[in-house]
Amino acid sequence: MAALIKLRHMPVVQRSVWNYFTKTSRNISTSKKNSDTATTACDSKASEDKNWVSYGFDYNSKEEDTNAHHATYFFSVTLCLVFGGFAWAYAPDVHMRDWSQREAYLELHRREKAGLPPIDPNFINPKNIKLPSEEDLCDVEIII
Repeated sequence: MAALIKLRHMPVVQRSVWNYFTKTSRNISTSKKNSDTATTACDSKASEDKNWVSYGFDYNSKEEDTNAHHATYFFSVTLCLVFGGFAWAYAPDVHMRDWSQREAYLELHRREKAGLPPIDPNFINPKNIKLPSEEDLCDVEIII
């Protein structure tokens, strides 16, 4: 953003040439000859907004301040929020939620083909579980 503002600053020579050609002037002819003219430059600064409050980008030039303000908010709103929101919405599934749902459907399809129930009540084979004996549990209160 600062680079864009720096690009806006023209060298002193270019700025003075630009001001020379864009200067508003009033030609007042007091004679009948067209070649004899008197020119007076308008004081455009006095007619500018005397109550101008800066946006905080440039405290000396209203035009530079306004341009920097518009550029900053264009880039922050359009590029960051709009394109950032678009990229976030269409980003790949980083939490693998879609993968887990697809895997669950594949597992259900496999179990239906094999003739098994969708969810086995004995998820772990009871023969593989080693439980404590009755003597080990005699003093322990079992809460179900």
